[in-house]
Amino acid sequence: MSETENRIEPETYRRVWPAVVAVILLLVALPVAVLFDLRDLTEQLSRRQANDISKIINDIRGFYANDVVARVLQAGDTKVTATDNYRVTPGAIPIPATFSLEIGKLTSSRDNTVRYDFLSDYPFAGREAHVLDPFQKNSLAAFRHDPSIQTLESVEGGWSPTVRVAAPIRMTQPCVTCHNAHPASPKHDWKVGDVRGIQAVSVTQPLTVGSLGFRYLFVYFAVAVATGIAFIVLQWRQARQLSLVNNELKDANNFLATVSLKIAKYLSPEIYKSVFSGERDVKVTAERKKLTIFFSDIVDFTATTERMQPEELTALLNDYLTEMSRIALAHGATVDKFIGDAILAFFGDPNTLGPREDARACMRMAVAMQDRLRELQVKWRDQGIEKPFQVRMGINTGYCNVGNFGSEDRMDYTIIGAEANLAARLQAIAPAGGIVLSYETFAHVKDMVDARPMEQISIKGISRAIIPYKVDRTHTGLEATATVISENEDGLSLKLDVSGLDAAKAARLRGKLQAALAALDDKIKEQIIPASPERA
Repeated sequence: MSETENRIEPETYRRVWPAVVAVILLLVALPVAVLFDLRDLTEQLSRRQANDISKIINDIRGFYANDVVARVLQAGDTKVTATDNYRVTPGAIPIPATFSLEIGKLTSSRDNTVRYDFLSDYPFAGREAHVLDPFQKNSLAAFRHDPSIQTLESVEGGWSPTVRVAAPIRMTQPCVTCHNAHPASPKHDWKVGDVRGIQAVSVTQPLTVGSLGFRYLFVYFAVAVATGIAFIVLQWRQARQLSLVNNELKDANNFLATVSLKIAKYLSPEIYKSVFSGERDVKVTAERKKLTIFFSDIVDFTATTERMQPEELTALLNDYLTEMSRIALAHGATVDKFIGDAILAFFGDPNTLGPREDARACMRMAVAMQDRLRELQVKWRDQGIEKPFQVRMGINTGYCNVGNFGSEDRMDYTIIGAEANLAARLQAIAPAGGIVLSYETFAHVKDMVDARPMEQISIKGISRAIIPYKVDRTHTGLEATATVISENEDGLSLKLDVSGLDAAKAARLRGKLQAALAALDDKIKEQIIPASPERA
């Protein structure tokens, strides 16, 4: 984890935890807030309705005491009658309709949440006409249109809704008889069941913003909103920081990828993989291992450089080293270094198949390199290079110190030891285009090559006798996929790839090769058969 991530992570935790705790508290407090508010609202509504009903009952009791009972008692021996004009008639009491009108006046005179109205669009003569609002007019029209309707309801208002319930006042037989005979009646053809008017009850429940429950709920939602805003801001800041970190990491990764690709050009692929995968520590250390060391060098490289321009030489050398490195990588070699035109590579570290298989892999690599060189020599001659590169190769198997050598600031992954020097010495005594082996290497690959011992040599640091083995030829099948025959000498330029030939082409080329062999036979005969006396 990067230093930036390590720095941001504790800060993120410190900011997130308060928000998490606040959200949990708000979730727990929500049911409590709602319950508390509902209980408080219910209590407030019940108290208000109780007070209003108490006032209405007191008004009705006072009206009944003053305008009914008192008038009956004042009548004495006078006959008590029920009439609408009861106030001017001695001993009279109000009829039900008048009684309802008086109750409506009583409830309307107070600022109550409950109101009762007794209304009609047919008032008696001399009485003030009732002013009906739209709900009352519509209710009265609906009742008269459909006698089966018993009640109508309506809800009006927003913050302080009013629930209104209207019921029809229907004419009974006594009402019909009275109204049709009364001189002040506006209508004298009433029938039983006709709708005389309506009675309407209105209940208003104003919003009590000053209640404790409402204040608690308001505070709760205010805190919830503030917490939500804080959480959003926190998330935005965190997302912004993460975006910045991601951008930094992306830039760092791109930079590291670019650097690693550049570094890869200076390291063997095997070492590059082991270092960047974490398998190998980058520190000064070495260990002793049995390796197969390969050393190659270009014959007469100095003389070749004198005949070529620097640009041409650079391109030719890079072409050669690129091709040889590709073959080395394909066979699993660790390319130690390029020493000018020389190549030092080895098998056995960081990966090994055992000393025998490492030696055989190195042998196959050397043969593949020489085969590829013969192909390159044809190409280079076609490009105008009079004397293309020829390479000597030496291979030795033995114990070396392998690892990181140098200082803590700069080090080099390489091998040291007398066995590495021996591989260089074997290369030095090899012929141009040839391969020379140490005895141990030869012992591992003797079924793959035909080799003959050379003159014994000695090398500093190795006390045993060194008998080199020069490879004369490789056995058929050493390279199962080798289908190219290439040879370049004075008077001969041959490159034959049999993999791309069909039977007809193969027969035609065979004829050409036989003709060439016949010409060579004639040339040999000219050299070994003496001239006849006649010709002399």
